[in-house]
Amino acid sequence: MCIYNFMATMLVFMTSLIGVYLYRILSVRITIIAIPNRRSLHESPMPTSGGVTFAIVFIICLTILWWLNKLSDDLFFVLGMGSTVAVSFGFLDDMFEIGVKLKLIGQFILSCWVLFWFYDGLLISVGWLPSLIAIPITLLFLVWIINAYNFMDGIDGMAVSGAVFVSATMIWVLLWTRPESEFIMVLVLLLASSSAFMLFNWPPASIFMGDAGSVFLGYLFGSLILVTVMVGDVTIWTWLVVLGYFFADTSVTQIMRVILVKKWYLAHRSHAYQNLARITGSHLKVTSGVVLYNLIWILPLTFWSALSPETSLYAVVLAVFPGILVAYRYGPRLSSS
Repeated sequence: MCIYNFMATMLVFMTSLIGVYLYRILSVRITIIAIPNRRSLHESPMPTSGGVTFAIVFIICLTILWWLNKLSDDLFFVLGMGSTVAVSFGFLDDMFEIGVKLKLIGQFILSCWVLFWFYDGLLISVGWLPSLIAIPITLLFLVWIINAYNFMDGIDGMAVSGAVFVSATMIWVLLWTRPESEFIMVLVLLLASSSAFMLFNWPPASIFMGDAGSVFLGYLFGSLILVTVMVGDVTIWTWLVVLGYFFADTSVTQIMRVILVKKWYLAHRSHAYQNLARITGSHLKVTSGVVLYNLIWILPLTFWSALSPETSLYAVVLAVFPGILVAYRYGPRLSSS
């Protein structure tokens, strides 16, 4: 059985790899190109919206699993159909630069879709909290995750390497703690499809994922966080640890921008990792640094939080504190633009 699972995973990887390669050629021919502007950290036009490729591969494979009765209806409608809307919305944003208000409306609709399917389970899992409080907080959390992942797609390889790390780590955690979990195969599909894209997006990138990819990933991770916590497969603390650097950077950056910048809600390039990329003159050094940080520091902390839930809050603090320091030192204080 293991050999068949391995072969199926490799098939997903190769399909995504070929898809990205063909899309890159097509995007140049039909000019789906990111043109450098004052907020860009690249100097030449680049094929963009490449995230649509691994998203489509993921959604097709998820649909096959659902058709084979390997995935519940609720999960398919949230992770399959919801992801289809998310990647489509992101692709439209890439093409037409949707305004801030319309983006927020779209993100709230996507978040409401998740709550529509998991509403009853959510109320049971947070029964100690009144629904009038639990629902708005959950909506805001889901919208924040979508935005947070979008914020981290600012230099070559950053967002997709994060997706590869998180999906691989959570597969490992679930195999250790919940080997029967149906979320393992979902994460394997994400790992296989996104890994293929990372080969093209690793610095120096030959294609960008665009909002098509970052909105898809943000929506998918937000949905997975909600449902895995709801059913008890993963604690919220473990998710906070594995996404520690992303949470720290985006949270501190936004708080500081509210304090320092009048129009804090506009697009910018003042995240610590973006400023560090400018300072060092290298996307590769910064992305590799974050990957090493995740492997050396975040990975063991993630297992600590999963295997010792009673002390997981300490793991969260240790996971986010270095990221907070880096974001404070090299974030908006250095550049608010």
